Amino acid sequence: MSTAAAASIERITEHGEVIPRLPKRPTRVGAVPSRATGTTILVITAIVFVVPILAMILFSFRVVGSKTAFTADHYTAIFNPANELTYDGLFQGIVNSLGICVITVLIVLVLLLPTMLLVELRYPKLRSALEFVCIIPITIPSIVLVVGFVPVYRVVSQVFGSYPWTLAFAIGIIVLPYAFRPIAANLAGVEVTILSEAGRSLGANWAQVLWRVILPNLRRGILSACFITIAVVLGEFTIASFLSQNTFQTALLLLQQTDPYVGVIFAVVALVFAFVLLLIIGRIGSFGRNRKES
Repeated sequence: MSTAAAASIERITEHGEVIPRLPKRPTRVGAVPSRATGTTILVITAIVFVVPILAMILFSFRVVGSKTAFTADHYTAIFNPANELTYDGLFQGIVNSLGICVITVLIVLVLLLPTMLLVELRYPKLRSALEFVCIIPITIPSIVLVVGFVPVYRVVSQVFGSYPWTLAFAIGIIVLPYAFRPIAANLAGVEVTILSEAGRSLGANWAQVLWRVILPNLRRGILSACFITIAVVLGEFTIASFLSQNTFQTALLLLQQTDPYVGVIFAVVALVFAFVLLLIIGRIGSFGRNRKES
C-alpha cells in the first residue's frame, strides 16, 4: 500500500468508531513571526521613527515665536547670500565629512577587502582571528577609543598636518565591524576557493580571477559595506569633537545653538539620507536573493 493511500485511511478505534484522519498542519518555526505579527511590528516601528521626523519637519516650518503660523523662510534662508557666513561652517563640515567618507571607503576596499580575500583563499585558519580583530571596536565605547586616539593623533598631525581628512584613519577602525559583517556574510554564501580554482584551471591569472570572477560575486556585500560605512561616517561625532575637527555633526551642533530651525532641517536631511542608504542595502540584498531563486 502506498504512503498516500495509507494516509487517506480513516483511523478505527477499539469500539469500531471511525475517526477521520485530520490533515497535518504545516509546521512553523517558532522564531519566525506570523504575517500579522510582522505587520504589527513593522507598523509600530514605522510610527516610532516617522512621528519624530514629522515633528522635526513641522518645527522647521514654524514661524519664530509662534506655534500656529508656518513659513518656508527657514529653507530659503539657507540659499540667501547674506547668510553665507552663518552657514559657511556647516557647508564646510559637509564637504569635510564627504571627503572622510571617500577615504574611509577606500580604506575598506584597499585594506579590509583584500585581507579578507587573502584569509579566505590562503589562510582559512585565520578567519576567527580576523573576525575577532574586526569586531573588537564595536565592544569598546567611542569615548574610550578617542582617549587612545588623542596621543596617536599628535604624531599624525605632525606627519600629515591637522586636517579633517586624517579622521578617516580613526573612523576606519570604528567602521571595521560594520564593514566586515556584510562582506563576511557574502563570502560565506560564495564558494570563493572553488571559483578561483575554476578560473585558474581555465587559464586566467590571479588578477583576472579576482576582477572577473570573485569581485562580481561579492558585489552585494561590498556595496552594503560601503553604504554602511558612509552612514557611520556621516553620523560620527565623538572623534571629531574630541580632536577639534569640523565635520557635519560638529558643525550641526554649533549651528543649532544659533539657528535651531536650519539645524533641524539638516538633521532631517541626514536622517532621510541614512534611511535611503538602508533601503538601498535592503534592495541589494533582495536583488541577490531573487537572482539565486530564479
